[in-house]
Amino acid sequence: MADQIQEGSIHFPFPYTPYSIQKDFMAELYRVLEAGKIGIFESPTGTGKSLSLICGALSWLRDFERKKQQEEARLLDTGIAPSNHLEEPPPHMSTSQEVPDTSKPAGEPDWIAQFVQKKEEKDKIDRLRDEQVRRKKREGHLQQIRHNAHLKYAAKRMRQEEEEMERLLRLSKEMLAAAGSGQPEEELGREEDLVLAEYDSDEEKKTVSGVLEEDDEDLEEEHVTKIYYCSRTHSQLMQFVHEVQKSPFGKETRLITLGSRQNLCVNEEVKRLGSVHLINDRCLEMQKNKHEKKNKEEEKAKKRKTETRTSCPFYNYEQMQFLGDEVLVEVKDIEQLVALGKEARACPYYGSRFAVPSAQLVVLPYQMLLHAATRHAAGIKLQGQVVIIDEAHNLIDSITSIHSAEVSGSQLCQAHSQLSQYMERYRKLLKAKNLMYIKQILYLLEKFVTVLGGNVKQNPNTQNLFQTGTELKTINDFLFQSQIDNINLFKVQRYFEKSMVSRKLFGFTKEYGGVSILPPSKEQSKLTGFQHFLQSLKPGTGAPSSSSGEDESQPPWLGSPLMQIESFLAALTTANQDGRVIVSRQGSLSQSSLRFLLLNPSVHFAQVVKECRAMIIAGGTMQPVADFREQLLQCAGIGTERVVEFSCGHVIPPDNILPIVLCSGPSNQQLEFIYQKRELPQMMDEIGRILCNLCNVVPGGVVCFFPSYEYLYKVQAHWEQSGLLTRLAVKKKIFQEPNRANQVEQVLTEYSKCIKRCSQVKGVMTGALLLSVVGGKMSEGINFSDDLGRCVVMVGMPYPNIKSLELQEKMAYLDQTLPNSPGKSLIENLCMKAVNQSIGRAIRHQQDFASILLLDQRYSRPSILAKLPSWIRDQVEIKATFGPAFAALRKFHREKSGPS
Repeated sequence: MADQIQEGSIHFPFPYTPYSIQKDFMAELYRVLEAGKIGIFESPTGTGKSLSLICGALSWLRDFERKKQQEEARLLDTGIAPSNHLEEPPPHMSTSQEVPDTSKPAGEPDWIAQFVQKKEEKDKIDRLRDEQVRRKKREGHLQQIRHNAHLKYAAKRMRQEEEEMERLLRLSKEMLAAAGSGQPEEELGREEDLVLAEYDSDEEKKTVSGVLEEDDEDLEEEHVTKIYYCSRTHSQLMQFVHEVQKSPFGKETRLITLGSRQNLCVNEEVKRLGSVHLINDRCLEMQKNKHEKKNKEEEKAKKRKTETRTSCPFYNYEQMQFLGDEVLVEVKDIEQLVALGKEARACPYYGSRFAVPSAQLVVLPYQMLLHAATRHAAGIKLQGQVVIIDEAHNLIDSITSIHSAEVSGSQLCQAHSQLSQYMERYRKLLKAKNLMYIKQILYLLEKFVTVLGGNVKQNPNTQNLFQTGTELKTINDFLFQSQIDNINLFKVQRYFEKSMVSRKLFGFTKEYGGVSILPPSKEQSKLTGFQHFLQSLKPGTGAPSSSSGEDESQPPWLGSPLMQIESFLAALTTANQDGRVIVSRQGSLSQSSLRFLLLNPSVHFAQVVKECRAMIIAGGTMQPVADFREQLLQCAGIGTERVVEFSCGHVIPPDNILPIVLCSGPSNQQLEFIYQKRELPQMMDEIGRILCNLCNVVPGGVVCFFPSYEYLYKVQAHWEQSGLLTRLAVKKKIFQEPNRANQVEQVLTEYSKCIKRCSQVKGVMTGALLLSVVGGKMSEGINFSDDLGRCVVMVGMPYPNIKSLELQEKMAYLDQTLPNSPGKSLIENLCMKAVNQSIGRAIRHQQDFASILLLDQRYSRPSILAKLPSWIRDQVEIKATFGPAFAALRKFHREKSGPS
């Protein structure tokens, strides 16, 4: 039964009686959205953060839409529009940025000024009336879909007729092919596909390389005010959509989930390709074939060529439009969207984009929002909209990762060889501009290889480098050293985007990676050698191949390396102060690489912040928030007056958690796991003694986090040699975090079964001990609730490697850019962010309880304690010796669990 919560004058529907912290959360979120500010919200896992976000944000949207409609109705009734209506600036803009003064110029007659004013008012009233008509039409259309099932049946009949027509056409083509006709034309058509179209670098006309170019006008539907919600993974997005479905807003909210082709494709032929690059390329190729059929129908000769090529049966405008409408009728997660796409014979990847303008809530992964090109391709318009970024604890790392790029010496040589062969084959067919840019790209590739110390014309696997090591350079220094400072990389980048040369080259190499279509000749022998050379450049030899006997049984192509190089070249257009290039020279050219490191993530984040009306940055553990304030908001030019911070406590009673900082172990060994001491035998022994004592008093599961895999393996090997591992195994079965991600689920299942079995069969063994790594596969996104995590142990402090060139440059950049030398605190912040994520795996709901043991005296420093989440910081106890700590732990678990 949904509760109706009233906070002041604001009404929040909620599926149950909310916690007080949820009421505070929703009220503060509403105020932030109304004021057009940026909120950093922290709400621990288990406190109902997702529902608070949903009910708070959608309540604001409900009130915003109602007030807007009331105002529109009033204005339409009176026929008078104030000069600032519809032109009202976002709430965060200063008065100096507001609507410019439209008062009459000096000397202008009054009657002209009055005429202009009346004309503006009439235009605004007309726009209001048009908007009202569009809204009623949209609502009526959705209502019709919701209540008229015959529309679905009509669409289904249309799909069946289309499928039958396609089947007959396919059968006809097969019969023609069997009779020997059309094959040379098919080959000629494929060959024509690979040749670059004429390119004009001075052309300013914008072209759309995305969905349905011929229907651009239909896609320019006005966007309603909406909320963009993004998170890191598809599973997190699905979980959020399920929360929306269960909420009081589940029946009335128009929601659409956006995703990648890999997650949304319903064409089995394409999905079987597996690789993201292959799926994207095949999709675009089939989409292009569809356009060619429409655009070249009048040319009979060309029509015969293009119709022999496959187009995607799911890429159908009417059906995708139908899917876009249908998905807004009822809230659907990504799996339900895919199922609907299969039923409707419509592409969910493109069909979902039709729903974006009318949707009230758009759910999408990080990279679709934070990467400008992807954002625009998906039809996302942020102007005046609300953005919610959830699970934002690693937002800075995500932006940095999305906009960083790396290319290996092997990829550079492979791309140079492929592009050289391509140019030689089609030299007579390519226009002058194309040849000029191809030669520029070849020159760039050659110079990049030279910087690494290699020769682009030799096999990189056999080229040993005389000079090895790693250098870090500014962008300008790298361009000068590479001798490419005279090339306009912005023009080269535009050429990549508009000519799609990477994809053409990919098609070329894919064509000659299998059976050659060339007649036996000197040219074919060259391409055969080229094919062998390409095979020799592929890393590794154990790649699994398809079990089918078709062409797919060949080793899978990961796409042209030029695609990766395209990303690297785009990164080099970043401002000199915002990035660095890392030149890594290893033993051979193939192992060496060039890597672009983004130092200033705010340069990309600023685009999002400045466009949207308001933003919520939320997470379970946002501490330390200084990183978000300084590295993202302050660097993006966001004033402190626009930033609001909100942090709430946990829903558990204070006595359900026992956090302890332990400064020394059972043998009075000081616990300070600095790099110089942590591998000493006495330090590793002390960890084992502490865990042995813990396992005697803690029921269920104990999760122990180590600062690195390397240290975990050394400690485990030492325990095995000393016999401590055997002692530990008496009370707890020992599990270890696996090396491979696909084994995580199996280990967690066995860990869970063991704990459940031990709780049912009372014996000597009381549960399990899981040895994990901070920042590893178990430190984030895993739920160790109840008996799975009765105690979380943190061994030492997981500081990043201070000798890392990247970290040193990042620290120097922050010190130069921001006041108060934030670079010094960066290492500490990175460490505590990782700690907070790991210890947050326990305590997942109101009745849960757990102890947290921080094994290092450095945790007792005030500056470190201040970076713990408030609900842990307020309860933490600092124990100088092991005796009092052990007594407190024994008492805590005895009271919570009863005597073992």
